[in-house]
Amino acid sequence: MDEAVARWRGLLAEAAPRHVLLEGFHALKHALRFGAVVPVALCTDRAGTLELAAELAPDLGEVLARLLVEVDAQAVRALVPRPHPTGVAALAERPAPAAVAAALRGERRTPVVVLDQPRHLGNAGAVVRLAAGFGASGVVTTGPLDPWHPTVVRGGAGLHFATAVAPLEVSELPGGPLFALDPEGADIRGLALPDDALLAFGSERHGLSAGLRARADQLVALPMRPQVSSYNLATSVGMALFHWASASGAAPA
Repeated sequence: MDEAVARWRGLLAEAAPRHVLLEGFHALKHALRFGAVVPVALCTDRAGTLELAAELAPDLGEVLARLLVEVDAQAVRALVPRPHPTGVAALAERPAPAAVAAALRGERRTPVVVLDQPRHLGNAGAVVRLAAGFGASGVVTTGPLDPWHPTVVRGGAGLHFATAVAPLEVSELPGGPLFALDPEGADIRGLALPDDALLAFGSERHGLSAGLRARADQLVALPMRPQVSSYNLATSVGMALFHWASASGAAPA
């Protein structure tokens, strides 16, 4: 136990921290399934966690049996700002920026979601989770929000490792036709979104930035009842991805 806690503290004390916190069993499960490197994983009830794994993630039973170290709840509270009810916490290596950039710029068969100047960390995490579920090639953000912020990773339930997640400037966006969601755009129901599309969404309050709007190939709008001002950001992303998936052979079955 002491060795695992010391290793945890040492990783976070690095001059240039490379690790992100995975909070809870499901975040650890998802990260491992999609290839995350997890140097340390703690739990307050090892036997109970392995029982949960046998029920919900039997494919990871042997990996978790080797990885999990049981510590007392007080030790977890000292290491994690808000311990998860499952009593599981882990550290995972954040993917190298160069590898993420290469994945985004390579040949794509599914869209990239672009969040333009997002403000809400939880919404950004929910978008990562949606994008992973739909098999999107990536989620990129413009502006100051870090898409690998601990609150975003928490909202993404460990699924940052299932897609390419990166902060970029508008000028750095990968190639492909850019469809930007805007109330003044064409009704999305009359459009076929190509598999290599960029689907861009403005901030929760201010909408699309001028730079992103100028970069867009087409403005598109989601159907919405009059006098309803907007949808939640993650809801909008889910609607657009579902529209793409309903007509694409590249979408998950």
